Amino acid sequence: MAEGNRPRQSSTAGHNRPPEVDRAAASRRAVAARRERAALKRDVAMRVITPQELLRRALAEPTSPAGAMRVTEYLTALPAIGEGKRDRILADLEISPVKRLGGLGVRQRTALKAFLDGRWPEPQARDGRSRLVVLAGPTAVGKGTVAAHIKEHHPDILLSVSATTRAPRPGEIEGEHYFFVDDAEFDRMVAAGELLEHATVHNRHRYGTPKAPIDAALTAGRTVLLEIDLQGARQVRAAAPDANLVFLLPPSWDELVNRLVGRGTEDEEERTRRLKTAKGELASQGEFDHHVVNDDVARAAAEVAALAH
Repeated sequence: MAEGNRPRQSSTAGHNRPPEVDRAAASRRAVAARRERAALKRDVAMRVITPQELLRRALAEPTSPAGAMRVTEYLTALPAIGEGKRDRILADLEISPVKRLGGLGVRQRTALKAFLDGRWPEPQARDGRSRLVVLAGPTAVGKGTVAAHIKEHHPDILLSVSATTRAPRPGEIEGEHYFFVDDAEFDRMVAAGELLEHATVHNRHRYGTPKAPIDAALTAGRTVLLEIDLQGARQVRAAAPDANLVFLLPPSWDELVNRLVGRGTEDEEERTRRLKTAKGELASQGEFDHHVVNDDVARAAAEVAALAH
């Protein structure tokens, strides 16, 4: 065959099909993005973040996994919204079901946010300061670790020591971490009015906050930090309405689960019970004055300490 008659290879052949390594990388990115979208939906469903916060993230970065989430996925991740209700909401807001959160127009963003604010209003930080600060949050969120960091780095803040009927964990010291008492002594303290608050946690053990050390510290002009559970925080709010209530949040629902499993101090039945409790606790965060995310212990502790001054 003559040179001029030989068939030519297309000069674009190499551009029509990406190299195998590029396809593999693209596939990994797609899988990672799907996983992140799924994690975000869990965070909204479990109330680790508000629906408004997820919408803000999507609008701030339209190409992010949050921004790439379809509005249909987003709505069905919200509590008590199934497919039928989702479709009615989209029709009312005049938003196409094929839209992604990051691609919503100005009118659609405004309509969606107004719907969210009407259905799930975000808690507003309360003005004013109180020297009685309550730190609460879901199980395994790291309340004790943050409180211990505050105790070490902010000696002007008194960390209250609770009484409990549970047995000490390895490394816990009587009078420093808890006052370990039996049921009879706990009953006596309750009957004598010696506890500011008390509650049964996880349907097993009782915890309570002795009043005398707190009253003495407040009288002396010190700030007092109570690290307690949700039931106790509600009792403190009832007894001292000016108390500053701070809710500690995990960075994500998946991280909360990992922390609980990784702690290794509970069996499978106890972990299941605690996760169920955590869901209810997260749903109650609107009762608190401030919200702090425990993504870094030192940073979270500094933020809580700043609220106490």
